[in-house]
Amino acid sequence: MALHFIGVDPNTGQGESPTVWVDDERRELVIQGYRPDEHLLQQIHDSPAPNHTPGIPDHEYVIRLPFSMIPNIRKACDAADELG
Repeated sequence: MALHFIGVDPNTGQGESPTVWVDDERRELVIQGYRPDEHLLQQIHDSPAPNHTPGIPDHEYVIRLPFSMIPNIRKACDAADELG
């Protein structure tokens, strides 16, 4: 896997670190964020995406990211675009 670090949330210290990478072999964004609380998971279950089963499949996760990560997500998207 060719994992390329893009950035860490600029508003976190040593203990927390929402982070984004680009995996150029799998052609994926890799994102580390905060675990959702039960209230958020219930909201997701109660408001499924159109034409999708309610809930989150066992092979998927939901993460939360602070708005301060938006510039890093944009950088990751730009890096992915450069890969074609």
